[in-house]
Amino acid sequence: MEEQQTHSKAMGYLLWIFGVFGAHRFYFGKPISGTVYFFTLGLLFIGWIVDLFLIPAMDREADIRFIPGPIDYNLAWILLVFAGPLGIHRMYMGKWLTGILYLFTVGLFGIGYIYDMWTLNDQITLVNGA
Repeated sequence: MEEQQTHSKAMGYLLWIFGVFGAHRFYFGKPISGTVYFFTLGLLFIGWIVDLFLIPAMDREADIRFIPGPIDYNLAWILLVFAGPLGIHRMYMGKWLTGILYLFTVGLFGIGYIYDMWTLNDQITLVNGA
């Protein structure tokens, strides 16, 4: 039985471009190392370069760990990364109340945005698994 993909290598490489800030690590469900990359510029660029070769393995792990379903991980991550403080990613997941709250509070003053960077994959898995 072939597993359905939840994440994309192409998206991982696109976010890797911004990887010195940990974007690709957050995307693949690695928030702790994503945060470390954010504060150390990708472990002083060395970890960022090494990750160029680790993305296929991170993609396989994410596909195993997270549940596919009606909410597309790639679209949700695009919405979060580029419009997160507006709450559009939350509205896309059907979380209208918090999405509107984010819209009027700039992602709850940035704290909600950071929280969603840490937890978006798990939030989508819960919605897809319901």
